Order: sequence, then C-alpha cells, then structure tokens
Amino acid sequence: MAQKKIPMRQCIGCQESRPKKELVRVVRAPTGEISIDAVGKKPGRGAYLCPDPECLKKAQKKKALERSFEQPVPAEVYEALALQLSQTAGKEAQDAQTE
Repeated sequence: MAQKKIPMRQCIGCQESRPKKELVRVVRAPTGEISIDAVGKKPGRGAYLCPDPECLKKAQKKKALERSFEQPVPAEVYEALALQLSQTAGKEAQDAQTE
C-alpha cells in the first residue's frame, strides 16, 4: 500500500522544510489582520515558523513576515508568537521528562 503524502512547508526563519503539522502558521486575513492560526484552516495568506524561538528571531531580523505578507507586522504579533513558542517549548520539555 502506498504511503500517504505528507505536506511539507518551509520555515521563514531557518529556511528548513518540515512537515506542516510541526510548524506554527501565521496568517494574514483578507481584512489585513495578522494572527496566529492554531488550527491551520483560517483563510488568507499563511507563513510558517518552526516552534523554535531562534527561528522567530531570525524571521524578525530578516523581516520575513513583512516580506511574506507584503505589509508591516505589528510588534504585538511578534510578542504573541514568542509567547506561543515559549509555551510550546515548555510543553515539549515536560513531555520529554515524562517519557
């Protein structure tokens, strides 16, 4: 039986291709609002980041989100992303300890 194809996406911070489910999606809605898409189903233009704070720093330094969305990205979006990534990293560390 053939294996199911896994959708791959590229992180805008480190340029590494990873499975879509491993990445965090940031979306620009048709209204221009930029938000984090936890489910991966929001309409609009999406960009993907690794769940690593270093990738977020690289993306912010290179203005990768601004380039992807073709508009300025407010500092609040970067703060929300940093908070979500730190929570994700904390949860992964906790899961690793329980195994």
